[in-house]
Amino acid sequence: MAAPATDYLAQYDAATDGEKFPLVYRWMVEEPLPFFKTLREQRPILVTPECTLVTRFDDVCEVLLLPTIFTVALYKPKMADGIYLMAHDDDALHTREKSLMQALLNRDELPSVRAMVADIGKKILDQSGTSIEVVNDFCRTVPATLVQDYFGLNGIDKKELIEWSYWSQYDTFHNQPFDPISAEQKRNIEERHDQTGKLLNKFITELIVRRSLALGLENANVVRRLWLKLRIGLRLLMGKPHDATLRDDIVTRMLRTSFPDAMDFDIKRLGVNAGGLLIGAIETTSQAVAQALQYLLQHPELLEQAKIAAAREDTHAFDGIVWEALRFVPIASYLFRKTSSAYIAANGTDYATTIPSGSYVLALTQSAMFDARAFANPEEFIPDRNWYHYFHFGFGSHECLGKYIGMVMIPEMIRQVLLRPGIQGLGTIDYKDGPFPENYQLTWH
Repeated sequence: MAAPATDYLAQYDAATDGEKFPLVYRWMVEEPLPFFKTLREQRPILVTPECTLVTRFDDVCEVLLLPTIFTVALYKPKMADGIYLMAHDDDALHTREKSLMQALLNRDELPSVRAMVADIGKKILDQSGTSIEVVNDFCRTVPATLVQDYFGLNGIDKKELIEWSYWSQYDTFHNQPFDPISAEQKRNIEERHDQTGKLLNKFITELIVRRSLALGLENANVVRRLWLKLRIGLRLLMGKPHDATLRDDIVTRMLRTSFPDAMDFDIKRLGVNAGGLLIGAIETTSQAVAQALQYLLQHPELLEQAKIAAAREDTHAFDGIVWEALRFVPIASYLFRKTSSAYIAANGTDYATTIPSGSYVLALTQSAMFDARAFANPEEFIPDRNWYHYFHFGFGSHECLGKYIGMVMIPEMIRQVLLRPGIQGLGTIDYKDGPFPENYQLTWH
């Protein structure tokens, strides 16, 4: 049973310093909506011994729009000391590489990407008969296939891609100083991330060499410099066929593009960004699809509404249902930041709070999506809400690079499942004591 709203802060205030954040974290996981409502109404900024929680829409936006004050410094040790753009705050590298990658991920192609996702998903479901373990066989497999076929990270088993994405996401977003897990668990997650990261780097190196050869870039000087820069030898190519034919996937597009030296986007930076395409695509998509599916399957009236919309050629109404479902069951209830300097949050209000330098801050994006200041009748399910108030892909300069791919992939995957006649869930999602969905059985007729 959820604690009555009036009891949360009384319990919190009565707890010892060592008990406070574990108590808060449990409420965030087990009963987020009533807990967040209490905070928004009574203590919009909650300062705990571990971190500061920011709950209201305007204040969450303020945090996420000030990247050099509320920084992603906590990402850096998880991303090889910050070599990827995601670990940079409002600097030249972040702006340059995100802009380049957004141009390469051409939004004009979204209809064909959606059609590709529909085809991949339909084939998997057709081959499954009348039942499927949807997390591993669909929610992870569809984006992994898109990573191969559209992003161009092929020549490797999908299971490897899935594992690499899994441990990177786990270590970066669920193994932070404030996460209430044991030291042994933290070490295990870091070790698995390190192991899989080395395998990913090796694969990206080989992929670029293979693809470069297929593009006719293998003149002696270019290849010699390439090998020296990436520290590989001719042995990587022994017995490994290069791509005989090339489609216009994103990796090939990157290699075909001639970047001026002033852009500082050499073969090493290209490889880093190719790896980034994988990391952000699989596990986040899998979680969003699994949780939205379960939410709809557990609400018969919404399920019927979604099925009717799924059958239409125009997917706008269906997509709105998916995004509204994810407001209730987002992949995360917060985005975390670390302050680079002291800052007065919500300055000018009666709850203005000075957050010291070096503080961990949780911008509670799910709470913000239930703030009546931005969402009319926030506790009601309203599919045609203002898209710009959602935080499904983050907000501000660190908004997800692949946002527009996700905006067609996630709803189309769910749509393909709901098109199955008599679709129903058997039980609930099994998280196996971790942060991600691991097992969810579906059946249809």
